[in-house]
Amino acid sequence: MVNLSNVTAKYPGGTGLELVNLTVAPGEFVYLIGPSGAGKSSVLKLIYMDVFPQSGFVIVNEFSSLKFKKRKIPKLRRKLGIIFQDFKLLNDRSVFDNVAFTLQVTNTRRSEIKKKVWRVLAEVGLSHNRNKMPLELSGGEQQRVAIARALVNEPILLLADEITGNLDPESEEDIIQLLEKINSKGTAILMATHDDRLVRGNNRKIIKIKEGRTL
Repeated sequence: MVNLSNVTAKYPGGTGLELVNLTVAPGEFVYLIGPSGAGKSSVLKLIYMDVFPQSGFVIVNEFSSLKFKKRKIPKLRRKLGIIFQDFKLLNDRSVFDNVAFTLQVTNTRRSEIKKKVWRVLAEVGLSHNRNKMPLELSGGEQQRVAIARALVNEPILLLADEITGNLDPESEEDIIQLLEKINSKGTAILMATHDDRLVRGNNRKIIKIKEGRTL
């Protein structure tokens, strides 16, 4: 489903990725582990094609960087759910409206929006907070809203970029358990983190990255 093969992506100043190789199979849960600045976020940007390789190639489902037209970016990204460390919620909209916004911009019917938002809010355990504003919630709850927003389009893959970095240990554990639950229902997950505690003792695939190279 996802294949990065011998990818190099350099930025001004000479930094970037060099010889990155990574695969994610349908339904797989993969950890991308490395220190801050190792290139984890850049790998995710390659997958949602915010960055394009100078050499090698990136394949995401039926999309290939070798013959990709930028007008196809919205179609690709509708197949992905992307979650960030800093939540990126709209603080002037309710929980319900934050999740609904993803569907509204794709002109989904109002009745369908309501049904899908209710479903994902129930899945992340936030139905009772649907009318609250993001800043009325804890950090863990805000991250659950971000996860719901990423899930509402029923993506084939969730990309999670350091999403437990701003959370206390209890909230961190809750989010990991939620991701495990989502993955058990068939959604593939690629989670980038600098914290190798999160992968100790589990049997998930782990890809390590250091100084722009996968090891």
